[in-house]
Amino acid sequence: MTTTLAPPALSNDEIARRFDDVAALLEAQQAGQYRVQAWRAGAERLRHTDRPAADILADEGLDGLEALPDIGPALARAIQELVQSGTLAMLRRLHGDSDPVALLASVPGVGPTLARRVHDELDIDTLEGLEAAAHDGRLAGVPGFGAKRVAGIRDALATRLRRRGRLPDEMPAPPSVSELLNVDREYREKARRNELPLIAPRRFNPRNERWLPVLHTTRGGRHYTALFSNTALAHRLERTHDWLVLYYDGHDGEHQCTVVTATRGALKGRRVVRGREAECIAHYHTGR
Repeated sequence: MTTTLAPPALSNDEIARRFDDVAALLEAQQAGQYRVQAWRAGAERLRHTDRPAADILADEGLDGLEALPDIGPALARAIQELVQSGTLAMLRRLHGDSDPVALLASVPGVGPTLARRVHDELDIDTLEGLEAAAHDGRLAGVPGFGAKRVAGIRDALATRLRRRGRLPDEMPAPPSVSELLNVDREYREKARRNELPLIAPRRFNPRNERWLPVLHTTRGGRHYTALFSNTALAHRLERTHDWLVLYYDGHDGEHQCTVVTATRGALKGRRVVRGREAECIAHYHTGR
């Protein structure tokens, strides 16, 4: 019987190089200098930390990483992702290569086929959305997801999102739709005026053209990264200049949502946050 060994964890220097790559891309995309310097400081801290970050994570968890100077919650989660998978979703995103199907497929018990089914049938493209569907019964209604599989997915996501024992309705409140729509407005106005840096996504871009605008902005203490959707579905439906994906940080991890132009119903022609249509109706009704 052949045993497949897991690849060795990345060294501190290798993780630091990934952090430097993030900082360089953020700077090139006109993100705030505070955010750029945070990633560079984290890289330097790792280079001068004698103990491997992988060992700290194994022995002390994320709390051990966060206890290091210059390593806050966001960088600690990035280290965890690099140690466990060898890749960093944020780097792919800054290159315009976010792939929601691949993200969903990375959850144990899902895989590529079921991930595409969930994405297409439930319009889910985030781990948080998958977690909510696993709790509210929608996931169980998708062919291929029996009770045992759904329970395993809930457990896997509870660990990955650091939410064991907490249901989605117990999570911290997300940003208001007013805030999300305000970021959406800033992105679209600046993109229309050609004021945003353009990146050349690697996926669905055979000519390597720089066409995808990217915005880094803040609201209060919350960082946002905004890009038009570059998924297979967006290309197939010709919505690559309509569907806007917003990534934002929270104290319990990074989150994302999608803002689109509604094509039917009471919100037809309006910009809406997927999954929060009722709040969008209230938002437009009050004129905020």
